[in-house]
Amino acid sequence: MELIKDADLDKFKETEEAESGISAGRKLRIGFIGTGGIARSHIKAYKLFDDVAVVAGADLIPGKAAKFFEDWEIEGAHAYTDYREMIEKENLDAVSICTYNRQHAEPTIYAMEHGLDVLLEKPFTVTLDEAVKVCRAEKATGRILSIGFQPRFDPNMQMIKKIFESGVLGKIYYIQTGGGRRHGIPCGGGKDTFIRNDTAGVGALGDIGCYSLDMVLNALGYPKPLTVSGFKSSYFGKDPAYYGERPELAEKFGVDDFAAAFIRFEGDLTVDFRISWAMNMDTSGDTIVLGTKGGLRIPSTECWNGTVGGPMTIYHEVEGEQVETVLPVLALKGLGRVERKVRSFLDAVITRGSAPVPTSQIIINQAIIDGISRSADLGHEVEIEIPEI
Repeated sequence: MELIKDADLDKFKETEEAESGISAGRKLRIGFIGTGGIARSHIKAYKLFDDVAVVAGADLIPGKAAKFFEDWEIEGAHAYTDYREMIEKENLDAVSICTYNRQHAEPTIYAMEHGLDVLLEKPFTVTLDEAVKVCRAEKATGRILSIGFQPRFDPNMQMIKKIFESGVLGKIYYIQTGGGRRHGIPCGGGKDTFIRNDTAGVGALGDIGCYSLDMVLNALGYPKPLTVSGFKSSYFGKDPAYYGERPELAEKFGVDDFAAAFIRFEGDLTVDFRISWAMNMDTSGDTIVLGTKGGLRIPSTECWNGTVGGPMTIYHEVEGEQVETVLPVLALKGLGRVERKVRSFLDAVITRGSAPVPTSQIIINQAIIDGISRSADLGHEVEIEIPEI
């Protein structure tokens, strides 16, 4: 079905040329760093907007960027194998960074230090140390950096935040959240960049776990995490039988396919978290939010697709009677979640507004993921400390 552009997302807001540095009527010049799988969703979104021109792309695999532009019928776009050369030669305004996880930090820092705004795919980085370096570069350069968390643009996710903020649940003190897949290690066609430690660095924990954490932490206003006790495993990923005709992938598997954690936050809040690429269960459970005045159940999805798995239910009391309020699933009208993610970034670039998904929040998400991984490796609870940016 063809996407319909929302009026409030379809055009840049009015702004003076002196504020943005971009001439009125000129198309934004966009480059790609990494032209693999996730880049397809970015290019599809950019093609919807008339005020954008995708002019160049870099991928370390020779010929891959050129093939990417050919497949998507982007005429005149220049292909490179070195993103530094691309940034030097092309007069870009911004880049989409769609590399594998371990290559998120370096090109993001380089792009910002060379005057470009950045839309960076998730996960933010692999380690907290990398995230801190990126945030410090962002602060030093004053560039716009938005992280690719498209579930935030889903109306049901936005409703969760409204429920939290309404006070109907009272003080929230416990959340069970997570989700994931029964059989969904991302290695279709024998591709291994998602499962190798040298390219991915983190598995289900960073790939979809970051979304699950953001769903509740964004609704809470990103409270300060204190400690975490984490667990991760790779029983399915390292089992040759899992892959059918591609058993050799088991030898390459170097990340997690399941992770769980018990996270404590300031304000007497605990989050019980679990996420999966593969498990012998159809779900790791709905998201359950317990508050002093009410509770909220958020049905899980089959594979963490960026929305809710069914109508949400608020459990509360009215005049001493225990009642349930069922909230129907809200339809996403007009632009899709990814398209809204891209459009909001473009609007921030042209208006010099705030990043739609700011690093000031996502660094907390990354610190928790980093803490879960460290705790699992050490076998005991660890403190979560985020250095000053």
